[in-house]
Amino acid sequence: QVQLVESGGGLVQPGGSLKLSCAASGNIFSVNDMGWYRQAPGKQRELVATIAAVGRTNYAGSVKGRFTISRDNAKNTVYLQMSSLRPEDTAVYYCYAYIYTPEQGMAYWGEGTPVTVSS
Repeated sequence: QVQLVESGGGLVQPGGSLKLSCAASGNIFSVNDMGWYRQAPGKQRELVATIAAVGRTNYAGSVKGRFTISRDNAKNTVYLQMSSLRPEDTAVYYCYAYIYTPEQGMAYWGEGTPVTVSS
């Protein structure tokens, strides 16, 4: 069994910062792409940022320059440093990873961690 466990969400004032973490655990052979998506109330889930195993990154235009994605391959962990947060960044943030076990490769999702940006 593979699990993704997120942490780091919470309440922050506009202009503040938060750092999200997501650790993958289980019978993992290798981890390919990792990333973060978010879903605001009443909206569809959208991509925030992804990072390949070799470190290539991709960001949504709305967060480029404010958010930074990184990963620690030794720990199978992905991070999202969020700065200059805006009320419109309020959402549940979901971790994503494409993971290979000895049996198969497939996408896994975390349960989500809420981020609220409000004064």
